[in-house]
Amino acid sequence: MKKTIVINVVGLTNRLIGEHTPFIKSFLDKGQATVIQPMLPAVTCAVQSTYLTGKWPAEHGIVGNGWYFKDECEVKFWRQSNRLVTAEKIWDRLKQKDAGFTAANLFWWYNMYSNADYSVTPRPNYLADGRKIPDVYSEPSNLRDSLQEKLGTFPLFHFWGPKTSIKSSRWIADATIATDELHQPTLTLVYLPHLDYNLQRHGLNFDKIAVDLREIDEVVKHLVSYYEKQDCEIILLSEYGITNVSHPVHLNRILREHGYIAIREERGLELLDAGASRAFAVADHQMAHIYLNDKSLKDEVRLLLQGVEGVQQVLGPEEIAQQHLQHDRAGDLVVVADKDSWFTYYFWLDDARAPDYARMVDIHKKPGYDPVEMLTDPSDKLVVPKVIGKLLKKKMGFRTVMNIIPLKAELVKGSHGRIPEDTDDFPVFISTRKNSLPVSPLSPVDICSLIEEHVLDDNSTD
Repeated sequence: MKKTIVINVVGLTNRLIGEHTPFIKSFLDKGQATVIQPMLPAVTCAVQSTYLTGKWPAEHGIVGNGWYFKDECEVKFWRQSNRLVTAEKIWDRLKQKDAGFTAANLFWWYNMYSNADYSVTPRPNYLADGRKIPDVYSEPSNLRDSLQEKLGTFPLFHFWGPKTSIKSSRWIADATIATDELHQPTLTLVYLPHLDYNLQRHGLNFDKIAVDLREIDEVVKHLVSYYEKQDCEIILLSEYGITNVSHPVHLNRILREHGYIAIREERGLELLDAGASRAFAVADHQMAHIYLNDKSLKDEVRLLLQGVEGVQQVLGPEEIAQQHLQHDRAGDLVVVADKDSWFTYYFWLDDARAPDYARMVDIHKKPGYDPVEMLTDPSDKLVVPKVIGKLLKKKMGFRTVMNIIPLKAELVKGSHGRIPEDTDDFPVFISTRKNSLPVSPLSPVDICSLIEEHVLDDNSTD
């Protein structure tokens, strides 16, 4: 077997590879490269699960970054157990072919409780006094201690939230190298999230994202240079491309105005009651699952949403099957945004009655994805002193909430999830191998077998 590393540079597309990414450009020129046909939904958890199983969401069950858990009547995002992925993973197959094969998974999603030999994933400590302490979960458990002793505590608040920066991707890259030095896995999977941040904040504004491109280029150079010395197979790929948006669409507000949404009031604030709602949306970037507790509403809800500005398609059962999404976890309808739009989870009609979590970084309580968590209000000149004051209170033991996230969805300038019109915005697949790829664009379900071929050194021209 051939030692292989797969570097997942989130959001990387041919549109972004150029003067600001000189190393990635040279890596592309030296090897083989093509694009990957985007899948629906083009979001992290669904795409990664497809890449690692070679199966569509209809089979592996990951229909988005989150969905409606029908038996619990709750919407849940960013779960971590690998047992939610109901298909065989690449490391399972390779272990069957060679008992000496080992795999390391650094920050790809559904990382916990898999059969990968070595794994690291974000896992903060939630203390009883309301504090959230940065940390990671690892297998074996002492890997966490070794990495944080060597590299410092994982910079969680640079991984997600208003402080996101290159620090998290640098830490992950350094942890990847440290894990390799300790354990020498046959296959290493590493996830570098950095481009996700300012591409969603600013869209394809190169005046603002050029620095980010140069930063991730240096991190990739650091990783590739290390692995090239070991004569490894190296794959550089991405999951989706991010494109410009200017129009947030509030599907749940529309459903609420038509009487489909049930709301629970607590302390003068409103919460979405999914189990009691006749119809509601689980928004996930540029797509949304529509769940119907009252199935008789399917035709009228579909007709309603087809007339919403910013909606490109409303998929019924047949179209959902055509997109390989026909799984019990998927919505009864699936809505796809047009190229300028994206879907919020917002369900309140008055910001004064928005739930407390709406103004916080709280990925597990929100019944949908919220990119506004990466932003603060640019019109609030006192936001930095406010944050400092809240942090001081926390350190002194006082309970306080970091309610600094604005309710201004229009601040978001980039999104993904739908299939872009231009292939320059498709995800990329770049490899050190010289032999030709089977087709172009590649299908998402082909990525698993291509990684496997690299490990098995099949069709090598060396």
